[in-house]
Amino acid sequence: MTERKFEALNVPPDALEKGGIEILRASVVDGAVSIALRRAFDDPFTWGVLLVDLARHAARVYAMETDLSEEEALAEITAGIHAELDDPTDPGSTQAIN
Repeated sequence: MTERKFEALNVPPDALEKGGIEILRASVVDGAVSIALRRAFDDPFTWGVLLVDLARHAARVYAMETDLSEEEALAEITAGIHAELDDPTDPGSTQAIN
């Protein structure tokens, strides 16, 4: 039997230094996204700001690791967001387990 291994990211240095609360953990399991999160904010609007911030960080990583520019990567990410909002591929389910 093959041993299964989870490859976790490191805690961000500023969170280690100053402390904090983890609000989102996302993993790819068998090709699908698995998420753990806590509500964390009083206003859901703040989640919109957070999601855009995550998109910008992802675009920067693509720009560092591929031939795409940050702007090209962000445009592709934005197109994916719009496509998924317009026609969800998997509405999934959510459980408050944390």
